[in-house]
Amino acid sequence: MPKKGVYAVYKGDTFICLGTMKECADYLGVREDTVKFYRSNAYKRRGSKHKEPNHLIVIRIEDD
Repeated sequence: MPKKGVYAVYKGDTFICLGTMKECADYLGVREDTVKFYRSNAYKRRGSKHKEPNHLIVIRIEDD
């Protein structure tokens, strides 16, 4: 059985939530595909281009 990843979501420097992709999506009130998009390079470029303070950052937490 494949392991599910754990992700941390931040808005700027503020921690929002921690959990699986589905848990984060449920907490944010969006679809899992939207959280996946938040991890994409395209979304990262959009935020850095406009220097938006409310830009979401999704980081996968690595296992040891």
